[in-house]
Amino acid sequence: MFEDLLTLLFPESCYACNGAMARGERYICTSCNVKLPYTNFHVHGATELNPLQRRFWGKVPVRFAFAYFYFIPKGRVQRLLHKLKYKGAQDLGEHLGQRYGTLLSDYHYQQQFDLIVPVPLHKYKLRRRGYNQSDAFAKGLASAMQLAWSSKVLVRLVDTATQTKKNRLDRWENVEQVFGVAQPEQVQGKRILVVDDVMTTGATLEACAVELLKAGATEVSVVAIAAA
Repeated sequence: MFEDLLTLLFPESCYACNGAMARGERYICTSCNVKLPYTNFHVHGATELNPLQRRFWGKVPVRFAFAYFYFIPKGRVQRLLHKLKYKGAQDLGEHLGQRYGTLLSDYHYQQQFDLIVPVPLHKYKLRRRGYNQSDAFAKGLASAMQLAWSSKVLVRLVDTATQTKKNRLDRWENVEQVFGVAQPEQVQGKRILVVDDVMTTGATLEACAVELLKAGATEVSVVAIAAA
């Protein structure tokens, strides 16, 4: 009764539209859940019908490339990512990961991976922010798909500048030789799923995939919350 009164007086806000949510809704209201720009790339798998897959052709052998949403500037997904990345909404990342992990499991993708790892933040940035938004999404995916997860396998060796306003070449030069594999024994002979928050050119995930394959991974796949 008291909780119902609190909800009535102080309704929680939707992370996507900032509107009040109804009882029983969590993080994202029903209206936004319907209107979010889902990609459905997982339906096409590792084929030419999947546009993310094509981003890695001729660069690095990526088994699968997925993203949950399309990134639309000033849209609902950008607001979700802003809350996740800068407003401490770590639970939102896990929630989205669990949702997408459930969807991928419906298509039996849990059988394609052995280990889920997030793109790491540099230790100084991690200390300032307090958490890694990609790791939150990775945890949710691992929970829903019942797969192993580790935030210790990949490490960021250099605190690079933001990728936001860089072109393809600049993005690659910005992350080249930035990542390392701290625990190669964890990836040897394994099929790894690497998780990022936003995929633009794919340069960051490409650099991570290169290091994982050098360390002995048999396959690398990539997934992001959103693709620009």
